[in-house]
Amino acid sequence: MLNRCSVNPALYFCRRGLFAALVALLPAGAAQAGLRLCNQSFDVLNVAIAAPAGEDVVTRGWWRVAPNQCATLQRETLTSRYYYVFAADVFGNEVLAGAIPLCVAPRRFEIEGQRDCLLRGYLDARFAEVDTGDQPNWTVFVTPRPN
Repeated sequence: MLNRCSVNPALYFCRRGLFAALVALLPAGAAQAGLRLCNQSFDVLNVAIAAPAGEDVVTRGWWRVAPNQCATLQRETLTSRYYYVFAADVFGNEVLAGAIPLCVAPRRFEIEGQRDCLLRGYLDARFAEVDTGDQPNWTVFVTPRPN
């Protein structure tokens, strides 16, 4: 059996190592996401995020996250210390909720402005505050609910 790298000297990456060449092309921090949520519970979760946008907050959703899976909620580097997350199981039971009332919709959404949710035709959900400590990347872990 012949080694393709020794047969064709034009295959520069083989001689230098394809892995090393590909790693060198990746920007620093490319493997990390801005904000991720990992579902360590036994439930499929529907997840929404709220992120600062100037003087206001923008909510986006929904991500469906299976048990023992992770989802990237924001790919960009985090620029704020505080983000907000809400998660419910497929039956609508809150799994990750807090005290911050923000707007959501029944289907995929992006909502700018968080005043008068019900009057504007949206639903009201209580988001949990996530303190990232000004880190550029953060992962939220959702664990099983105690019985």
